[in-house]
Amino acid sequence: MEWHLSWRADPRARVLADRHYNRQKIGADQFVPPGRCLVLLTERADALWITSWPFAEYVKHRWGGAWVNSLFRREGGETLASELIRQAIAATRFHWGDPPALGMITFVDAGKVKHKRDPGRCYRHAGFIRDGSTEGGLVAWRLPPELMPAPEPYMGSQSRLFA
Repeated sequence: MEWHLSWRADPRARVLADRHYNRQKIGADQFVPPGRCLVLLTERADALWITSWPFAEYVKHRWGGAWVNSLFRREGGETLASELIRQAIAATRFHWGDPPALGMITFVDAGKVKHKRDPGRCYRHAGFIRDGSTEGGLVAWRLPPELMPAPEPYMGSQSRLFA
């Protein structure tokens, strides 16, 4: 497990968030959508992952209630992006328990990532399945609960005393 628990205004993580294409206000202290979130950062601060869990009633897309990978950025390291994604999902399961029925969703803007045959390839290699597009044209990738890795603690986490 390479991920360490971070937080929504961690200055080390903000540097990576500022370089992600979906960043709305570069330099702002907070870089996570409102609501429930899990922010993970590698020890070297060369990769950042955010799982958001918006309340379904506030979601305007058809995947309401799903966990949302709202940001993943990897700028180095030896671990493949798909492996970091699997580890982040395992850490999310450790943090929040059983996944929602829809699992996890992420959205990729094909026009803002390096040109590839299939934008979101690292998600496909991590087990995600293409699940259409948003009204705005983002490619949707979804990982159903049955394809998720088992829960695994992130670095520095403490064991739970009570389940």
